[in-house]
Amino acid sequence: MAQLKVPSLQHLARNWRDDPTRVSKILVRLALNPPTFSYNPLFLAVRDLLVFGVPYEDVVEGIKKGVKREKVRDNLLSVLPLIRDHFADVSPDFFQFVDRRFYPVARELMVPFEPPMIYGVGGQLYFPWLSFWRRNPIARERLSLFVTLVDEVMLQDPDLETARFSVLDFSVSSSKKRELTVIDARDIPRVSESRKNEMLQVFAEGFFLAQQELKKATEDKPAEEEKPTSDPDQPSFFDEPPP
Repeated sequence: MAQLKVPSLQHLARNWRDDPTRVSKILVRLALNPPTFSYNPLFLAVRDLLVFGVPYEDVVEGIKKGVKREKVRDNLLSVLPLIRDHFADVSPDFFQFVDRRFYPVARELMVPFEPPMIYGVGGQLYFPWLSFWRRNPIARERLSLFVTLVDEVMLQDPDLETARFSVLDFSVSSSKKRELTVIDARDIPRVSESRKNEMLQVFAEGFFLAQQELKKATEDKPAEEEKPTSDPDQPSFFDEPPP
């Protein structure tokens, strides 16, 4: 039985569309074709390089040994040199993970937000958001929505409100190779309060529509006809969303 998971804040922004029906179709496809791999090894790689001073070669070897599927392994390894180069000259005074918190999108729809890390250098707090999607990263109004929501979450925490917030986009460029684009959140226009509420309402309606469609499909479908919902050789739908 396919289940619709509550998206994270970044997935909400990335999968937002201007019509609830379009949102619903995307979320149904996500439920029927769930991700088959995770970028968690890259978050751990950042921690190992930045905090624990693990040699780069050892981090590479760890991913080679720990990730069995060749395509997934090659995908992760293509990002590592960019991570290494970006953080090469950073010597944090401290590094810490941030507790998960939730954003109230609608009644009965609390969307989780879990920053990967924060670190401090010379009294300045840094909050890099690591975006590892190969294609179609959050952009334009969706990026504005994401940054606006993150602002609200961060401003609720006096320990984070002075952090330098940036988006590290590791997506594939026109050269068909991954490149790192660092986007200072101060340069991203925020959506207005009215527009934000409108966008969240559209997403919430799409989410609940998707729940209804999946429930109906499950009720109408005989158990013996159910098939595996994902092929391990297919790319993650989180990684390659529809236009």
